[in-house]
Amino acid sequence: MNRLTLFAMLLVCATSAQAAPETYIIDASQTASLFSYRTLGLPSLTHRFERIRGRMVFDLTAGTGSADVTIDATSVNTGQATLDTKIQNADFFDTANHPAITFKSTRMTLDGDQPSLAGLLTIKGVTKPVTLALSNFHCMQDPNFKVDACGARATVTVKRSDFNMGKYAFLISDEITLSLAFRAVKQDAYIQVASRDPMQQ
Repeated sequence: MNRLTLFAMLLVCATSAQAAPETYIIDASQTASLFSYRTLGLPSLTHRFERIRGRMVFDLTAGTGSADVTIDATSVNTGQATLDTKIQNADFFDTANHPAITFKSTRMTLDGDQPSLAGLLTIKGVTKPVTLALSNFHCMQDPNFKVDACGARATVTVKRSDFNMGKYAFLISDEITLSLAFRAVKQDAYIQVASRDPMQQ
């Protein structure tokens, strides 16, 4: 094998390695999972889930990726214990039987006028196809831990009646906006970040 051929093979290998998809783990301490709705025509109320986990794959060269996210529905936090309990009952999330909300992507597009994340959303045991709009997607080195991280906001509006949660439609809007503002850390550095961050322990 001559030197020119060897150089060409090394160049192809280096290019392939650079373009390979990378796996990132959601950094729960830097991620917010929110849902908003209207009640009696008043301005939107926004609540959050405290526990979330998942992984994402980004191919920054191709502008594509994927996501697999699980939200603990029992971790809902409205700031009122009574309302937290009501939201978890059988009329709404029914967390006794369906403690998790899941999203598994079928397509992620990071390029173009409107980056998006399409996939299957499961709430209360009902699975529906949805497309989340991605905004402010950005990858950089974390200034505190010196590891590669990517972040964005993913948003979608769904009808709660589509997920068997349509009770009290005269009081609460059928449309609910789900929003995930996430930071994800490259998988090979995630253990390093978790070991330094008390929020991850």
